[in-house]
Amino acid sequence: MDDHFPHLITGLFDHPVAAEAILEEIPTALILLDTRRRIRYMNRAASALTGYGPQEAKNIACHNIVRSRAYLKDSPVSKISPDSGPVCVHSDLINRERQRIDVRITMIGLFDPGGRCLGYADAIEDMRAAAQPETQMHPAFSFAGVIGKSPDMENIFRTLPLIAKNDSPVLITGETGTGKDLAARAIHENSGRARGPFVKINCGALPETLLESQLFGHCKGAFAGATENRQGRFRLAHNGTLYLAEIGDMPLTLQARLLNLLDNNTVYPMGGTRSFQVDVHVIAGDHRNLEQMAEQGAFRKDLLFRLSMVRLHLPPLRQREDDIGLLTDHFLHQFSTAFGKDIQGPAPEALELLNSHTYPGNVRELRNIIKYAVNVCRQQQITPADLPAYLNGSILPAAGRMEHDNRSWKEPIGTVSGSFQPAPEGAATWAETEKQMIIDALVRTGGRRNKAAALLGWGRSTLWRKIKQYQIQ
Repeated sequence: MDDHFPHLITGLFDHPVAAEAILEEIPTALILLDTRRRIRYMNRAASALTGYGPQEAKNIACHNIVRSRAYLKDSPVSKISPDSGPVCVHSDLINRERQRIDVRITMIGLFDPGGRCLGYADAIEDMRAAAQPETQMHPAFSFAGVIGKSPDMENIFRTLPLIAKNDSPVLITGETGTGKDLAARAIHENSGRARGPFVKINCGALPETLLESQLFGHCKGAFAGATENRQGRFRLAHNGTLYLAEIGDMPLTLQARLLNLLDNNTVYPMGGTRSFQVDVHVIAGDHRNLEQMAEQGAFRKDLLFRLSMVRLHLPPLRQREDDIGLLTDHFLHQFSTAFGKDIQGPAPEALELLNSHTYPGNVRELRNIIKYAVNVCRQQQITPADLPAYLNGSILPAAGRMEHDNRSWKEPIGTVSGSFQPAPEGAATWAETEKQMIIDALVRTGGRRNKAAALLGWGRSTLWRKIKQYQIQ
């Protein structure tokens, strides 16, 4: 619905009350459906959970927006009758960012006095905050999904609960793949806002006009193609957390607007005259040296100072040698369970290859390596032959130096991190590493892309996009 949701609730109070005043502020995702289960309305919490705006979802079949197994077959909706009451199911959904989220869905039938069905109301509760850890790992080795036992990580685990207790802006830095997204979510889930929405936006993935609309919202007619009012991510994250990934890609004009919002908690939609107060905890993340960018005029110094009130730096995996084995066991258990395999661990030769690799893609690269190995492994131990070819030397990545946007990172007093050093000579960039993994998968499957995508654990369209990106013939 738009910002001028017209429906009124009558008969409860002395005067009619706008339904929006109640429905939009409910912290649980709420979706109203017609008898054909097409979406007629979704509140702010539902938009934050699914990633789809109310106008995008309106009149669309619910299962196309709330992509959950609960709606695919034998839907509990068929069990709803005037006498049955609500039906509650535990399930999961895939949001717009292709994240799998554990949820509890309560489906309510709406009937008139004669028993005729008028539609449905689905309340969807995000269960991630209450979820149990995937493995029975010692609590000293993990914190809300962030795993490690190295001295740097132990320091971070001691700091994260303290960060979660206050609402000051947080800046998370670290190389690509070090787990900045996980750290941001860990802060949210251990804060007083855990029951509120966690909304993420990648500032480098959108052009300036679209990014401004996504962040602050827009009014009808604000620009060509703006046919409806649209809420921005700040309003969707009200009473929750907004994570701004790749904050260094935000244009300077929007940095000024962000700074103003951090100062007065007020959102001004594009093309509008009405402002909105929001209560949002802002977390920003980037893999680059923002201080160097500020010195070069590419990032506002005053915004950097505002975001750096609390700062967390995640060390690269090559500085966390004690964590490689721990993470390997964790991912091995995770993917063995998911793929229905009984794999006990890596063979000594494979473990030696894993321990000696420099991991330019950090934890994300290790995760993809183990996922790949579990996929192709046909015995109870992972051997060197099960690892991507670039690890065991049968396909060598192009020699070069791992690119870091800024190696002269200056960390202020109080920053939690290890030292930041350039990768050794001969290390591949993560793009080169990923390209070699794709080539290896295509070789193993005889060039059959569908099977290669399944081997890598990707969707078919993802593989085709990356083949085109890397110009793989």
